[in-house]
Amino acid sequence: QVQLVESGGGLVQAGGSLRLSCAASGSIFSIDAMGWYRQAPGKQRELVTGITRGGITNYVDSVKGRFTISRDNAKNTMYLQMNSLKPEDTAVYYCNADITYYTGSNYRQSNYWGQGTQVTVSS
Repeated sequence: QVQLVESGGGLVQAGGSLRLSCAASGSIFSIDAMGWYRQAPGKQRELVTGITRGGITNYVDSVKGRFTISRDNAKNTMYLQMNSLKPEDTAVYYCNADITYYTGSNYRQSNYWGQGTQVTVSS
């Protein structure tokens, strides 16, 4: 029943900004690490940025200074603020999270993926 729902993707001109959201729902007990991945056509999926439950973050070098990851634990939601977008940022962006959920009899931890949202940056 646990799922991740993404929103905020779209088309933007180079130099513009976009904000992605990822909301987790279901019988959630807690969410540990979360992150954003992206995959361009013909390329491998890469980790763009991650964040721990306590707010510790990391970024791939290519987005440092331009992207900011954040989360609201009370809302089970993660965000990705993308500024100064470049055509090379064009990709499908995926939300990922480690979630502990309640099955009705006990707790269980699993890793989840969102469905992906397209980000296209035009020149």
